[in-house]
Amino acid sequence: MKPSRDQKIWMYEQMHTSRYFEECIEKIYMEGKSPAFNMAKGPIPGEMHLSNGQEPCAVGVCAHLSADDIVTSTHRPHHVAIAKGVDLNRMTAEIFGKKTGLSGGRGGHMHIFDAKVNFSCSGIIAQGMGPAVGAALSRHMQNKPGVAVAFLGEGAANQGAFHESLNLAAVWKLPVIFVVEDNAWGISVAKSASTAIEHNDARAAAYGIPGHFIPGNDPLAIFDIAGEAIERARRGEGPTLIEIETYRLAGHFMGDAEGYRPKGEKEALFARDPIPKMRQQLLDDEDWSDAQDQELVARTHARVDAAIQFARDSEYPAPEEAMEKVFV
Repeated sequence: MKPSRDQKIWMYEQMHTSRYFEECIEKIYMEGKSPAFNMAKGPIPGEMHLSNGQEPCAVGVCAHLSADDIVTSTHRPHHVAIAKGVDLNRMTAEIFGKKTGLSGGRGGHMHIFDAKVNFSCSGIIAQGMGPAVGAALSRHMQNKPGVAVAFLGEGAANQGAFHESLNLAAVWKLPVIFVVEDNAWGISVAKSASTAIEHNDARAAAYGIPGHFIPGNDPLAIFDIAGEAIERARRGEGPTLIEIETYRLAGHFMGDAEGYRPKGEKEALFARDPIPKMRQQLLDDEDWSDAQDQELVARTHARVDAAIQFARDSEYPAPEEAMEKVFV
C-alpha cells in the first residue's frame, strides 16, 4: 500500500509539527530549572518525555485513521496526539497545567485525553492496551465502524497486560492493532538485556495473529504495513501486532544524562533523522520545491507558536478546583 502525494505531504507536515513542538517544549521546560536542575520548577513542572525521532510511527499509522477510530498512547505521547488530531492549543495548555487544558490542567503531558478525536494516553507501562481492546470490543458488540490502535514501547511487551490484551483480542477477533515503538531503550535498560527475543512481532504467532517488524524508522514502510493491518481489522479479521524500529533522539526524560548510551550511538541516530530523509523523498519523487518546503515549515512553526502563546496566556485553575471532577 503506497501513500498518495497528499498523504506523504500530510505525514511530513505532522512530523515537522511534532518535532518543532518538542523542541519548543524542551526549551520552555528548562525555564527556571537552572543552574541546579529541579523538576518542580518552571512553567512546566514534573517529568517530560520527548518523542523526537519517533514521529514516523505516529504518522504512518494515523494517516489511515479518522476521528472515530480510537488511539491509546504512552508516557511519550505528543507525536501520536498531534498525528491523531488532538487540539494542539488545549493539549499545550494541559501540559502547562492551565485551566484551558484538555483536562483543566489536571492531567499533564502523560495523561492527555481528547474525546473529540478518541485519543488518550497513560504514564503506566502497557496501560493503554486494555482500554484499546475494550474500545474495540465495544465497537464490535455495537456493530459500529472503527478500529482501535494501542501504541506501546518495547518494554511494555514484557508486561502481563501485553499478553492478556493480545490473547483476548485474538480470541474475540477484535478490530485492534498493537503498535510497538521499539526505540531500543527501556529508560536506561537495553532491549537486549530485558527481552528474550530480538523482535516482538514474533510473539504474535503465540496468539495466532499476524506479526510484522518494520526496520529503519521509515514512515512509508510503516504506512504500508499499518494500512494493511487496519484494513484487515475493518474487515472483521481481527488484530495485528506491529513492531517498528524507531529512534529516541532525546533522553528518556528531560534531565536524563544518557550515560548508558554507547559512545557514538546518538550521533549515528541523528545522521538517520527521519525528517530530512522524508524531505529528500518529496524533493526527489513528488515535484516538491524548496519554496513549498519553506512554506510548510513556516506554517507548522506558526501553529505551534500560537498554541504555546495560548497556553502561556491562559489562567491557572483556582486551587479549590483540584477537588472537582474527581471521585472523592
